[in-house]
Amino acid sequence: MKIVLAPMEGVVDPVMRDVLTRIGGIDLCVTEFVRISDRLLPEHVFYRLAPELHRGGCTDAGVPVVVQLLGSDPQLMAENAQRAAELGAPGVDLNFGCPAKTVNKNRGGAVLLDTPEDIHAIVSAVRAAVPAAIPVTAKMRLGNQDKSLAFENARAIREAGADGLAVHARTKLEGYRPPAHWEWIARIRETVPGIPVTANGEVWSWEDYRRCREASGCDDVMIGRGLVSRPDLARAIRRRLDGHAEEALGWRQLQPVLRGYFERMVSEMAPGYVHGRLKQWLNQMKRHYPEAEALFGEIKRLRDLDALRQALGEAEAAVAAA
Repeated sequence: MKIVLAPMEGVVDPVMRDVLTRIGGIDLCVTEFVRISDRLLPEHVFYRLAPELHRGGCTDAGVPVVVQLLGSDPQLMAENAQRAAELGAPGVDLNFGCPAKTVNKNRGGAVLLDTPEDIHAIVSAVRAAVPAAIPVTAKMRLGNQDKSLAFENARAIREAGADGLAVHARTKLEGYRPPAHWEWIARIRETVPGIPVTANGEVWSWEDYRRCREASGCDDVMIGRGLVSRPDLARAIRRRLDGHAEEALGWRQLQPVLRGYFERMVSEMAPGYVHGRLKQWLNQMKRHYPEAEALFGEIKRLRDLDALRQALGEAEAAVAAA
């Protein structure tokens, strides 16, 4: 049984992967997608999006990080997959689920679910280009506008030689609106015997995790927003599976995590992006931590890094004194 940290463009970047895997419970990560459009990308692009390649393809906590590619040209996808493998990627994942309009407009992501033959060609070319010892997996939604081709797309991925399939249990049209149709994943599993299927979508708690596994029949579950909003969710699930109490990570314990996240971003990102990423994370965490919403309100107008650092320090001191 694996818990996989989902790829989330502009959210689950290398810093976030490091933070969450240090907390524990995560078995595998998938990078934000590497956009393949017109050429073989230089090495520095892969290292920028997956700096873990410098460390054997793992986070500092030792969790493997699979490199995800997004594009529609089979040959270009194959060439770039081969490069990712040469740089040390422990696996290559193919994105057939991104719902972004700009991506879909350029024949990437979920729009490819309208043409299973294209998906088959991409997966087949990548599998042929990557050494057999390196897994090639794919992530798909249930469809683009509807679910009519869900099984055909899954079969195309399996028959092209993929080693695994993650299914986000909604169509592109459904976006991220609840519910996630986990029962459709169970039907897809029956369609693609022989390869592991990972369930994805709407797992925010232990109870969601339990219901997702029961409805989908999947041993492996991929979690994105649920882990960003509650950083200890994977660890809590592990403890429950082992028969222990969750021991939830409280707001007080999260203070050094927040501070470390901020300082990592300051050292590794352009200054103009730091404040937005910090506020974005706090906005996600308010689902589980009311204190995150209060802190967001205090810093939402701040952009200066020193002012943000001071505000975080004051917030941490207030929590410690409470």
